[in-house]
Amino acid sequence: MNAAKRETIVVKVGSSLLVGEDGQARRAWLKTLVADIAKRHQAGDKVIIVSSGSIALGARKLGLDHGGRASLADAQAAASVGQIALSSLWSELLAEHQIAAAQMLLTLDDLEDRKRYLNATATLEKLLEHRAIAVINENDSVATDEIRFGDNDRLAARVAQAAGADRVLLLSDIDGLYDRRPDVETHGQFIGIVESVDDSILAMADGSSSSGLGSGGMTSKLEAAKIANLAGIELSIISGREEHPLERYALTNVGTLFKAGDGANARKSWLGGRLTSAGTITIDAGAVAALQSGGSLLAAGIITIDGQFERSDVIEINDADGLTIARGLAEYDALDCAKIIGRRSSELEALLGYAPRSAVVHRNQMVLV
Repeated sequence: MNAAKRETIVVKVGSSLLVGEDGQARRAWLKTLVADIAKRHQAGDKVIIVSSGSIALGARKLGLDHGGRASLADAQAAASVGQIALSSLWSELLAEHQIAAAQMLLTLDDLEDRKRYLNATATLEKLLEHRAIAVINENDSVATDEIRFGDNDRLAARVAQAAGADRVLLLSDIDGLYDRRPDVETHGQFIGIVESVDDSILAMADGSSSSGLGSGGMTSKLEAAKIANLAGIELSIISGREEHPLERYALTNVGTLFKAGDGANARKSWLGGRLTSAGTITIDAGAVAALQSGGSLLAAGIITIDGQFERSDVIEINDADGLTIARGLAEYDALDCAKIIGRRSSELEALLGYAPRSAVVHRNQMVLV
């Protein structure tokens, strides 16, 4: 971490680090992490914590099997009980350093809906302005399988995006990314710096959570890195197994650093980080080339559409092989879009009965992913 420049940092802590095998919080370790956070805070950095652990803590209190994850109802009940314990724990430990703690519980919709995203951004800005540390978790007591992040790695990246953070630190049970799982295969090569998360990097991931307590894995961390990269935010995966993990990282620099991209504007950054869409448009090779050269999506390049989207909904744009290459706001609803598939711009007014818009998805409302 840069000691000279004051930064906004998002620190994500997973269940396997925060909760022991006995289902109780690892207070001794957590106190060392909070001491690290307090040191950064007192030096002038702004810190946001994304903390898992509510389901694991609540499962023990309720006596639920499988860490509270046997069913959605179990997970929601465990989260309701465990979130009180989790927020109290963070508040108590931060108060020992004269730091005010705030709680924010978010669902996927809170950051996917543009107005609610902006509301969350405003709240974070005000908390940071007043030097409070927000402790954020997914609202697992109400989130369902269809409307949830499913892991706090991607939530941390989206929160960093909303807060305009400089970096994200994902505390993990290993010290970074390897080209193969080090606990399964020997001779795995450690990857210290990643310029961009391409297919070769994604192929190194394993989606499992080694502890059985959490819901994430290396796959979710790489997806978080893609979100951060698009928003111009650095993301690091570092070990949380040792005491004082942030100080250890500052001294040793041991971890995997995913470099920040150039950073899209605010709307494009939000678009690129979204995890849901209202529909999909598949386009031909010529349209792919046009988009990659900075052009808009025209009707002539469309092969198929899928979904019942409305104008201004977020849609994904795929190539002919099904790979998502862009995400943007639709200028037409699905019904009108179906009428103009593959047609030239000069034909659209006759087909639609009104003056056509300049593009199906305009380049100013689109981001390549």
